[in-house]
Amino acid sequence: MGKLVAAIGKLLCCVQVDQSTVAIKERFGKFEDVLDPGCHCVPWIIGSRVSGKLTLRLRQMDVRCETKTKDNVFVTIVASIQYRAMEDKANDAYYKLSNPKSQIQSYVFDVIRASIPKLQLDDVFEQKNDIAKSVEQELEKAMFAYGYEIVQTLIVDIEPDEKVKKAMNEINAAARMRVAANEKAEAEKIVQIKRAEGEAEAKYLSGLGIARQRQAIVDGLRDSVLGFSGNVPGTSAKDVMDLVLLTQYFDTMKEIGASSKSSAVFLPHGPGAVADIASQIRNGFLQAPGLT
Repeated sequence: MGKLVAAIGKLLCCVQVDQSTVAIKERFGKFEDVLDPGCHCVPWIIGSRVSGKLTLRLRQMDVRCETKTKDNVFVTIVASIQYRAMEDKANDAYYKLSNPKSQIQSYVFDVIRASIPKLQLDDVFEQKNDIAKSVEQELEKAMFAYGYEIVQTLIVDIEPDEKVKKAMNEINAAARMRVAANEKAEAEKIVQIKRAEGEAEAKYLSGLGIARQRQAIVDGLRDSVLGFSGNVPGTSAKDVMDLVLLTQYFDTMKEIGASSKSSAVFLPHGPGAVADIASQIRNGFLQAPGLT
């Protein structure tokens, strides 16, 4: 049906041009006019005809270019070019270039292969926007004369050689492992410091407790001696201490006897032994300051 309508239209010298498209009108093989979207009369009887049509839509092409960096690493650069024909220069876009894609690809190759060899591999990744801008500027100057507008140029991918990519990943992994090891060592150091501080604090508090315990014992003994001497006339401090030691002696014997363990302690026992033990303990307390 569509072909029938086109045939009838051609017979009636009518041509339809679609939206976002222009038609190139020739007369006896010579360019005459650019036809905008709509219906036009093209009298073939007097040699007029539509030579072809040109789309004004935005087009995109991806260009893959392999080149070598300054540090001798082969990389594949993928550049995405967005371009379209200019309506006011449609005749140049139609007549001057038979294959715009091939022309654009040649300029992309030329710029990339001139720029990348000046850069190290790491710099290529960091300066990809500058590379894209250089490609876009070169394309704009070249393609404008042919009736094409370069809308945008993007470097969408940088692919190093597979072995180089693997080596880069290993370097990155090693660096991250080194950082993790440093962090782990620092954490262990903090734990050890905190543990040492805790042990020191615990020993300090334990010392305070023992000192207070001994002070309480001394205070209790002093109060007992003073109280006993006051309540029992004629007793001296020595008599009170002997009584305290005797009491402690019997308490100790009681605990040993009540213990369920199999170990045994042999102590001399008797009235004379008690006096002897009291004398030994008392002499030990009296001689200790002199030894220090």
